[in-house]
Amino acid sequence: MALHPGRNMNAPTPSLVRPYGRAHVFAATAEEAAALDRRAVEGYGAAEPALMEAAGRAAAALVQRWHPTGRVVAVVGSGNNGGDALVALRTLAAWGRPVRAVLAADRGDDAALLRGWDVELVRDTDLSDAALRAALADAAALLDGVLGTGARGAPRERQARAIEALNAAEAPVVALDLPSGVDARTGAVASAAVRARATVAFGQPKRGCLLPPGRDHAGRLVAVEIGFPPAGPDDFQARVITPGWAAAHRPRRPSDAHKGTAGALLVLAGSPGMAGAALMAARAALRTGVGLVRIASSPGNREIVQAALPEALFVDASDAAALVAAADASRAVVAGPGLGRSGTAADALRTLLQTAPARPTVLDADGLNLAAEGAVDLGAVAAERPLLLTPHPGEMERLSGVSRARQATDRVGAARALAERTGAVVLLKGLPSVVVDPQGRALIDATGDSDLATAGMGDVLAGVCGSFAAQGAPPADAGGLGLYHGGRAARR
Repeated sequence: MALHPGRNMNAPTPSLVRPYGRAHVFAATAEEAAALDRRAVEGYGAAEPALMEAAGRAAAALVQRWHPTGRVVAVVGSGNNGGDALVALRTLAAWGRPVRAVLAADRGDDAALLRGWDVELVRDTDLSDAALRAALADAAALLDGVLGTGARGAPRERQARAIEALNAAEAPVVALDLPSGVDARTGAVASAAVRARATVAFGQPKRGCLLPPGRDHAGRLVAVEIGFPPAGPDDFQARVITPGWAAAHRPRRPSDAHKGTAGALLVLAGSPGMAGAALMAARAALRTGVGLVRIASSPGNREIVQAALPEALFVDASDAAALVAAADASRAVVAGPGLGRSGTAADALRTLLQTAPARPTVLDADGLNLAAEGAVDLGAVAAERPLLLTPHPGEMERLSGVSRARQATDRVGAARALAERTGAVVLLKGLPSVVVDPQGRALIDATGDSDLATAGMGDVLAGVCGSFAAQGAPPADAGGLGLYHGGRAARR
């Protein structure tokens, strides 16, 4: 199953590749992947060579599909990853393909893996830099089997040399399990790392292939089944937001639904002269199925809002009684887009979160900035209602004190820390965006990319999340559905 849209196999345009996947695709750390491997061997009697056989043959089948002619050359490391590469070469040789293995590590006797097939073996230590490049130059496709999921930190000199040779070659590189040099948990790249055209993940995609900068090194990411036992949420803390996940978690409504049963959403947004944020959030909510939207905004925005979006009901945000009544009549709330940070905005936010009836709430933009300034206590708010926070990295830094640079190295960890501290679900925007609940369970977006780099997309996302919350989705699901449908709409 293809999991995220990296570079197309035959063209440079990323948007030509669509994400696919079943409802439950887990994103494994190296430790989680190793634990499942042990359970297959110790709990179910699977043999390590059988798993390696399945992995290598699956990789060979994909290489044959993507690059059906010409020589295939693998750069082979010392561990199971290198064994997977040798099985793939042997399989391709059996199908009539010319193959070559460049050994970038000292290995034992691989006769059991090669089974008598004529696979040309070349040791990198016997090759000058120019000869190493020449050994890769006649390939139609290259396999990266240098380092596996257990590798940590910068590659050693011998492996770094092999990685640099792979990156210098003209032929497309297919990485096995993950690109060599990418950290399987965080996506970090310490020094040299393979830049693959595609990555074939065994069992589950590795989390580092979905997180930057590893995401840019993985290319097209495809996960293949190799004989692992069933896995569930207790085995992995993160899963991927796929079309299958979105279909399984999207709220359903009967054919006789009407606006009164399809959910009502209150959007507190828009300071004087900032009606656009309120309109974008409200319009996005209506287009994703909510039955009715109320816009609570500065009274000076009334004419603009009612002219641009006549189907929405307008509420004067400065009228506390009207705001309480609007919340009471709504099923969920979005608060913050374009709201401003004035005393009037803070009063309206406090009225909505401390006085009005508690409703599932999406807190975005200036709602988060006001919270960071102490206008409301997020822990107290989350204690009485489902709460989804949707910060971008700057807002996240103000809320949590975690710098943007540190967020970039561990997006899931940064979101988890804020979720645990506040009791809210946190949707940290970026590439990729992640949703983390207070129990540490994470959703990783597979649809977003630079198509979303447009002013107002945050307002749209807040409206879509609020729409699904008003239709009955819990906060984490509302966040995941907002990311999926927002990313899909931007791509289209």
